[in-house]
Amino acid sequence: MESQKKRQAAYMKKNLLDQGYLDEQFAHLEELQDDANPNFVEEVVKSFYTDSARFIRNIEVALENGPYDFTKLDNMMYQFKGSSSSIGARRVKRQCSMFQECCYAKNIEGCRNTFQGVKQEYATLKTKLETYFQVSPSLNNSNKHLYATTLFVCLNIFSKKLFQAKLL
Repeated sequence: MESQKKRQAAYMKKNLLDQGYLDEQFAHLEELQDDANPNFVEEVVKSFYTDSARFIRNIEVALENGPYDFTKLDNMMYQFKGSSSSIGARRVKRQCSMFQECCYAKNIEGCRNTFQGVKQEYATLKTKLETYFQVSPSLNNSNKHLYATTLFVCLNIFSKKLFQAKLL
């Protein structure tokens, strides 16, 4: 069962990378995850979700009424793009760059249209990552269980050897 979940998680991650939803930055984040912080990647991604909701709302407000401050729009999208890059959200980052190009051209309709693309890619990635993390935490929990079991067995063996040494 555990190996099946590992294979499923690996397959899902490979698809996310192959389909361009994620890039190598996500794999680097996973390399930073260890027993001391087994939910590191999920916590970073949840922080990304929180930041993204704020960025999206701020950009929506800025796009509602003129006059349009393209420098401000570009700066907000630059922050969103940086946040997206930090987790390896490749498609979101690409859409952010397209939005910025429209800002440079002072094309408000282009900004609105590409912003819809940003939101769509973000929503799709969020759904896919939530599914991925539904599989992955069980891997962390099973690893914790395996670690605890191994520790218990080792301590038990050590205790018996210590007890035997005292008898001799």
